Amino acid sequence: MNTAELLKKVRQIEIKTGRLVSETFAGQYQSVFKGRGIEFSEVREYVPGDDIRSIDWNVTARAGKPFVKRFIEERELTLMIMCDVSASQAFGSGAKPKSEAAAELAAMFAFSALKNSDKSGLLLFSDKPELYIPPRKGKNHSLRIIRELLAYQPKSRGTDVAMALRMANRVMKHSGIVILISDFIAPDYTKEVRLTARRHDLIPVVITDRFERSLPQAKALLVTDQLEGGPAFTADLGSPAFRAAYEAAAAARRASMEAVLRSAGADWIDVDPALPVHGPVEKFFRQRRRFKLL
Repeated sequence: MNTAELLKKVRQIEIKTGRLVSETFAGQYQSVFKGRGIEFSEVREYVPGDDIRSIDWNVTARAGKPFVKRFIEERELTLMIMCDVSASQAFGSGAKPKSEAAAELAAMFAFSALKNSDKSGLLLFSDKPELYIPPRKGKNHSLRIIRELLAYQPKSRGTDVAMALRMANRVMKHSGIVILISDFIAPDYTKEVRLTARRHDLIPVVITDRFERSLPQAKALLVTDQLEGGPAFTADLGSPAFRAAYEAAAAARRASMEAVLRSAGADWIDVDPALPVHGPVEKFFRQRRRFKLL
């Protein structure tokens, strides 16, 4: 798209997601994602009812009367949005490709972080690191994230989730939130997912087009799998055997991905790019909040 079209699309996403964040997601984001812990604030004189474990014995000894330490929650978080920009993200059987759904998702999380005074960063990846924007605050920074997601032209076509997670773990010095947006059609990433989930709050967002699960009925269709370098072939969609084999392979790939994410203890979000993307995110927040209350 040209510059005018790009700015128009960025503005559309800003208005759409900004309203959702203000009305729904900002509060849910804050309740679900907590700070890294607590940090020391001050000491004050002991009053009856204070926890004796909080007594600062050094200050107490110098003052000749008891003082306690006060702590506050270290609220500020770092949100890293990792987005797959491989060639398969250009695919879309509905009104929009997976890449545009990814931009809307990233905007929701970036604006939620902005509302809560958290930093957000961006890592675009294919089978190599494509673009890294260090975490910062500010509306202009959030808009840049959306703009890059819509306009960036990747240099490579493949997908390497494991490589991207290794890079994220290198650049994120402290524990934070990692939003990993991909179709997860990639070589094995088991080790890296588990490591990242131990270090950070890892939220995989799985974008799957409905044609990647099952094919439409037709007599014949030329299926070109050249998005990420595969050969073109003609598929007989009228063949029950072919359709069954295709759906079985998709189901097996899905089961393998779920097993990896489940083994890492990661909660994932399923997104169909043909449907409004805010629904699955809102469902995720509700489930997370309900789990924390148990």
